Amino acid sequence: MSSYPNDISVSRLDAGQAFDGLSANEKLYALHIATASWEGAKICLFQCSYEAPVIFTLLQLTFSGEKDDGFERLKAAAGVGEEEWRAFLTFAAAFLANMGNMKSFGDSKIIPAISAEAFHRILTAATAYSSHKALIEELWEAVREVLYSTAPVKELGFPPSGSSSYYSANVSKDDATAVQTFLDERGISAYNTRLFKEVEGGYLVRQAAAEASPSPVAEGTVGGDGGGQAPIKVVAGDFAPLMGRVAAALERAKAHAASPLQERMLTHYCQSFRTGSIEAHKDGSRVWVQDKGPAVESYIGFIESYRDPFGVRAEWEGFVAVVNRSMSEKFADLVQAAESLLPLLPWPPSFEKDAFLRPDFTSLDVLAFGSSGIPAGINIPNYDDIRQDEGFKNVSLGNVLAASLSTKTVNFLRSDNGDEALFKALVKEAFEVQVGIHELLGHGSGKLFCQHKDGSFNFERESTLDPLTDRPVASFYKPGESWDSRFPGFGSSYEECRAELVGIFLCVQTRVLSIFGHEGDKAQDILYVNWLNMARAGLLALEFYRPETGSWGQAHMQARFCILRVLLEAGKGLVTLAPDEEKGLTVSLDRTKILEVGVPAVADFLRRIQVYKSTADVEQARSMYVDTYSQVPAHLLALRQVVLAKKKERPLFVQPHLELPPGEAVGEPEVRLREFPATVEGVIQSFQARFPALDEDMLRLWRADRDVVAPLYLREGIDGSGAGPKRYKVQNGDGGAAVATA
Repeated sequence: MSSYPNDISVSRLDAGQAFDGLSANEKLYALHIATASWEGAKICLFQCSYEAPVIFTLLQLTFSGEKDDGFERLKAAAGVGEEEWRAFLTFAAAFLANMGNMKSFGDSKIIPAISAEAFHRILTAATAYSSHKALIEELWEAVREVLYSTAPVKELGFPPSGSSSYYSANVSKDDATAVQTFLDERGISAYNTRLFKEVEGGYLVRQAAAEASPSPVAEGTVGGDGGGQAPIKVVAGDFAPLMGRVAAALERAKAHAASPLQERMLTHYCQSFRTGSIEAHKDGSRVWVQDKGPAVESYIGFIESYRDPFGVRAEWEGFVAVVNRSMSEKFADLVQAAESLLPLLPWPPSFEKDAFLRPDFTSLDVLAFGSSGIPAGINIPNYDDIRQDEGFKNVSLGNVLAASLSTKTVNFLRSDNGDEALFKALVKEAFEVQVGIHELLGHGSGKLFCQHKDGSFNFERESTLDPLTDRPVASFYKPGESWDSRFPGFGSSYEECRAELVGIFLCVQTRVLSIFGHEGDKAQDILYVNWLNMARAGLLALEFYRPETGSWGQAHMQARFCILRVLLEAGKGLVTLAPDEEKGLTVSLDRTKILEVGVPAVADFLRRIQVYKSTADVEQARSMYVDTYSQVPAHLLALRQVVLAKKKERPLFVQPHLELPPGEAVGEPEVRLREFPATVEGVIQSFQARFPALDEDMLRLWRADRDVVAPLYLREGIDGSGAGPKRYKVQNGDGGAAVATA
């Protein structure tokens, strides 16, 4: 659990200059994509927690009638003190910036640092309270307890240690495994689904779609955690009102598309969002990959599966951004060099893709990013068959990078040897290099060995040797299997570790550093800072380790901890962790040992990671990655308290808002980019501008499922251990219901 400090840093995504360079038509295109992205982002609330849609509604209502930017009238009317008021504003801003009450980076619960009594007093002092009193009191009563509760739902996961709104509260990991087998056998993606457990172990899988399917998409029986066979049905129509708005906004965007390719792309997306078809989204992604170098870049849908404890269901994500031409030239040069760099990776040519499909690689300034968090870089689409056979795109989010890397205070680095000063001076440039390699040559490299439906293979089965055994490859992906389904739970972190390893492995190449404009001594300093940053990140990762469950709360940080263990294991003084009277602890890296000790150690670990991924060898991968390197030995666990004592919260982002000035109809050319101050008040103002009206549809969606996804301890007759059955209804995609037992 976590309460944000009242002095939390807020960073503004600056996009004004990039936006001003767009034509009137491009601005309208961006406006409609942004609208679609943010309307879909409301789904993130449902994917976060039972209570998140209600908290969102309460906060939006509370601030909706306040005319002053500082909300001073509300503060005075509530009669709360300055500390309480700042705590309320901080919670509101943190909740909105994360699109829920779970941190987007770390997945720990955000708890208000203000009493429930004071929180309620502010709600009742709001201007909107007089016209929405009954609703506000109803919603407050529904979430008052869970808002402050820390057990058993203090992290995202399966019961008993966590909770996930991708599932009804009675779904176990065994249930998810059984259902995934059913979906894989029928070639149905879980990306846009939620899973509900019905009467006596029956299952309902709901696909997000604007239109309810007239008949089940699929049905049959599966073996669940209760033994025996249970019925299962897959239907479309989840989040129908929100998906309908997304599709409508994308239809409006088509009128301003820059090319027939963009029109086709949007047509496929609209079909996917109306029907629930992931195949239609894949078709849109295929066209998107072909749309090279657009002035306005975007991607939208159910994209990343980091927050699903099973690793197959994806969070909503939609963004629109403007291409930064000058920075993109560096990435284009990296793409040109890629074919000569890929052979340097520590696996045989047979483990690399048959052909390198040169992707678009651009630096973007984000105009709108509708999701729970904003990454620094992205390699998409996540569909393995498209990435391997048709191509992908890489994007580096330049204004996110600029806003996120604060160097005001740097923990755990020595100042006596110059590390702290050098880190502050060069970490942004070093991270730019790391992101570039990570996205293009990390996520963009490596082959998956697959068997096709006709029994043929995409590799020479008899002659392809496993470099770890010198024997023919013995395992592969069978028809219907994917990376996500084959490596559930830990696959996201494993892949991030692979990409991070590629980043530090290839950044030692002088030609790579030269592409980014680094030569001579500065290039060597950039290399050093990049490796130092990775080692330090591995130490900081201990914040995201949960000793009580032995689990990790953040995929990237788990990956970086594993890399730290590899560097420590390499020995010979490469990396040293030492106590420090002032800093508590320091990380040191011997730059003379990077090439002779560090690179071979990274190469060996990276080779194993790639081989297990290519060959679908989940058992060996889990044994190495989860059961060995992700484990925190006692001597490192002892450092966790120092890390926690020195930790700094990641800054919140305040994003701009695209809008048509009052009185102008959609279609007229004057789209405005409205920017907000880098304060918690600014974050709240941005969401008031984005969502000015009460969303009745969203509340109806929450009410329909509230008894299904509510934590077990909130239900009448059920204590915190989950004892005692309760019957409730699960809404089908067609609006019907099925009685279920928790």
